[in-house]
Amino acid sequence: MASRAIWKGQLRLSLVSIPVEIHAATKSGRRISFRQIHGPSGKPVNYEKVVPGIGKVSSDEILKGYALGDNEYLLIQPEEIDAIKLETKKTFELVQFVGTNEISPLYYDQPYYIVPADELAEDAYRVVRDALRKSQKTGLGQLTLHGREHLCAVRPCGDGLLMETLFYADEIKDAEPLFNTIEDQEADSDLLTVATALIEKKTAPFDAAAFHDNFDRALRQLIEDKRKGRAPRVTAGSDKPSSDNVVDLMQALRESLKASGGSAPEKEGKPTSRAKSKSEDAPAKAPAKRPTRKAS
Repeated sequence: MASRAIWKGQLRLSLVSIPVEIHAATKSGRRISFRQIHGPSGKPVNYEKVVPGIGKVSSDEILKGYALGDNEYLLIQPEEIDAIKLETKKTFELVQFVGTNEISPLYYDQPYYIVPADELAEDAYRVVRDALRKSQKTGLGQLTLHGREHLCAVRPCGDGLLMETLFYADEIKDAEPLFNTIEDQEADSDLLTVATALIEKKTAPFDAAAFHDNFDRALRQLIEDKRKGRAPRVTAGSDKPSSDNVVDLMQALRESLKASGGSAPEKEGKPTSRAKSKSEDAPAKAPAKRPTRKAS
């Protein structure tokens, strides 16, 4: 199926305007989806738009309402929203450029492909693409898409341009409250050496095709088994130690490195850290009594 553009307009760089189309870069229908089913009847559950005391209402009677509090709403007509004039509805202007690695991955949201709208636009399109590639820069601008204005980043991708919507600064949670309980001290040098060796051993060029959605595969197998009347297959549990067990961290790292085909550096006679479970510090508890049940 041919890709359908979700936005058409002008990509602008100063006084240069290039007719372009924007297409989604990800597939939305690949994953398995389920319908909610009423168990006793086996019929699908439908959702109807209803108003308390009135019942079912039609879509053309529904307006957008901004909550004012105390169950009061400020009503907004669709045409009032459509009347908001933003240049970014039809023009995507690159207003700033930053180093390719300057933007934290925390800000990236959704990827899209930008393509020239016709053959006449290809020359200017290639100039922008190659200029970004040569300068190793990423272009920034704003674009109205899906009913809201997005901050967007543009960079070369293969023979074309990749646009990624970014979160605004006020949409990002502050990490400090989550990280401030982590002790501010350096890791044990011996442990760090072995962990670094393990990372180096497992380092390879990125290839997304090497990874698969195992849950999706298992779900499809479950559906196929049930369709054919077979007993669903069960995946055996992991043999890895549970997080409740006391683990010798150095030993675990060395064994991991050995399993990866590497050899760990020799210890320097320094005692290594040892991960302790919560149960190691807690006082021993008496075994719980098994609940009894009277015979009827």
